[in-house]
Amino acid sequence: MKNITIVGGGLVGSLLAVLMAKRGHKVDVYERRSDPRTAEQYAGRSINLVVSHRGWTALRAAGIDERIREITVPVYARMTHDPQGKTNRLPYSIENKAIYSVSRGELNNRLLSEAERMPGVTLHFGYRCDDVDLDKASCTFARKGEEPKTVKADVVLACDGAFSAVRAKMQYGRFNYSQEYIEHDYKEIAFPAGPEGNPLMDPQCLHIWPRRYYMLMGLANQDGGFTGTLFMPHNAGPEAPDAGFDKVRTEAEADHFLKTHFPDAYAIIPDMTQQYMRHPQSTLVIVRCSPWTHGSTAALFGDAAHAIVPFYGEGMNAGYEDCKVLNDLLDEHGDDNWGAVLHAYDKHRVANGHAIADLSLRNFTEMRDLVAAPRFILRKKIEGHIQAKHPDQWLPLYTQVKFTDIPYVDALREGQRHDRIMEEILAMPGIETKWESEEVERKALELLKKA
Repeated sequence: MKNITIVGGGLVGSLLAVLMAKRGHKVDVYERRSDPRTAEQYAGRSINLVVSHRGWTALRAAGIDERIREITVPVYARMTHDPQGKTNRLPYSIENKAIYSVSRGELNNRLLSEAERMPGVTLHFGYRCDDVDLDKASCTFARKGEEPKTVKADVVLACDGAFSAVRAKMQYGRFNYSQEYIEHDYKEIAFPAGPEGNPLMDPQCLHIWPRRYYMLMGLANQDGGFTGTLFMPHNAGPEAPDAGFDKVRTEAEADHFLKTHFPDAYAIIPDMTQQYMRHPQSTLVIVRCSPWTHGSTAALFGDAAHAIVPFYGEGMNAGYEDCKVLNDLLDEHGDDNWGAVLHAYDKHRVANGHAIADLSLRNFTEMRDLVAAPRFILRKKIEGHIQAKHPDQWLPLYTQVKFTDIPYVDALREGQRHDRIMEEILAMPGIETKWESEEVERKALELLKKA
């Protein structure tokens, strides 16, 4: 048995606590916030999450997947909304597979309760990590009204988010690090349920209002409402001079902007303008770093290792896969050989962390710019047709990321290969009318052999 300190009791830290406790370790989780299960939560700064295959695999390993499934809503397709309010449904999978929408707060609360039920797990709330001795696996925590305390452990597992205190200490050594804010910020816009608690949109779709330089999206909650998120440039550019948080500042400006660009959403959200004015504007940051480990005594997980933008819905799933990989490596190397385990963990995960960051940025372009474009829709039809005829040779990138365990780095490489193939397919004369033809099928198979 090892004494393990987990810094951060969010989505990843709470799952990791369950997995480590199941292995018989003594686990202390230190979370900066007060207990979210009892504290009044601040609304307006949330993006709904989706649990996909990788997330379910990790939750199943922890034995809590069915408990989590109870609070999710299955989502089978994207539903795009054009500026006139017309919609188009684009299934995620030709096999009718779903991703699962879940409230961040509800998920975190349930995971904390599951962790607390485990023998050997102690949760400590309101403790800020002020210092870390990486060699000694000791952390100093501060709590309001108390003297700082130093906690000695055998291993420190850092799940303390994009601005990780443990990672900051790693940066004093031989450490590669980059931090990038993308041009877009976001605000939460909540969609209400109908009068009888019924959803006012299809709850089994991710709803997207793509407007090229900005977009609105919404994911269903179990109460019939949707958590919506407006993404828009921090500063408006010449391409869309009215679309920037710096330009849409007053209530009148917000009302005009929302009513003009999202008329069908505006019609079903009575206080859309008021929410825009009331809710905070939040930034989106990408963190890339390496290594993710320090000898046999410390490791980074989730956003502490690979903060990414939310446009693939994979940030949490990638963090959960981190936990599952660690658990598998402990099976392989043994719970007393943390040096070998963390070495293998770092070797396995860093490249995949960088790859999912790239994939998430790629998907932002797809959702914001391409998803409503006729050429993009045609490409999806062709890909689905080829996959249905030759599932052993063509697996779309989205399917690889969301519905398989294929490493992100391999999925990214295969997606880039598909891009090259589809450029040639879409350039074929008359492709719009013959996309289901044997000629197109033969061409795709030939290109698969060459690309």
